[in-house]
Amino acid sequence: MSIRDREGLIARIRLIRRTAPSGPDPRRPAADPDRPELQALQARVAHLEQMVQGLQDSVHRESTRLSNRIGELEAQVQPAALGKALSEDARNRGL
Repeated sequence: MSIRDREGLIARIRLIRRTAPSGPDPRRPAADPDRPELQALQARVAHLEQMVQGLQDSVHRESTRLSNRIGELEAQVQPAALGKALSEDARNRGL
């Protein structure tokens, strides 16, 4: 993320915070925590949060695995390691 993108994001967040109501709307009734619709939404949000956590864990594991694999491949392509592998291959083939 570039500095310009970051500054734009911060500006949008500040704008949203300024325009958002600061307190509860007296015209709106307070949410009843015993309402089945609210409980269903809370259960759904909890389920989605678990799914996001699982996705984050999976992405982290895959990223770590790929980083390790890339490190291994870079080590194999180093001139010394590549020369050694080519020499060994030539000996095995009888060249």
